Amino acid sequence: MYNKMTYKDLMKIKEEIEYRKLVVRKKALEEVKEARAHGDLSENFEYKAAKQFKNQNESRIRYLERMLKTAIIIPEGSQDDEVGINDRVTLYYPADDEEEIIKLVTTIRSNPLKGRISIDSPLGKAILHHKVGDRVTVTANDSSTYEVVIRNIDKLFDDEDEDEDKVKDY
Repeated sequence: MYNKMTYKDLMKIKEEIEYRKLVVRKKALEEVKEARAHGDLSENFEYKAAKQFKNQNESRIRYLERMLKTAIIIPEGSQDDEVGINDRVTLYYPADDEEEIIKLVTTIRSNPLKGRISIDSPLGKAILHHKVGDRVTVTANDSSTYEVVIRNIDKLFDDEDEDEDKVKDY
């Protein structure tokens, strides 16, 4: 399986790997060394916690490195009048008479709870490259479809609106 990502996604992953290797790894090793110095390792909670933190960091590094090995760089741009990556899109659901605003992103940035929908999701695939006013059929699975109408497309630059809710776990 390949990971579709933009050049910016690729650079962010490389940046995180470097940070984890140079900063977090050093910190984790120091914590393990310090906790080990406290004596009996069988009942040393600090030692177990430090080892767990070190292992989680190493696991994350391996995961990110695997992502890079299977990365396919995709263009970020799209026509001014069509839905593309990093665009904020207002969708209307006729069946529910409801509107929703989503941001179309690559899979590694997706977070449906925050309205970031992957280009590889059924909705993302359906609306990608469509224009305002287009009525699009979304195939959720083999037996379920629904329609959306694209009401508005806001072209965003860089990572507008993502910084305010960005959480780093390192």
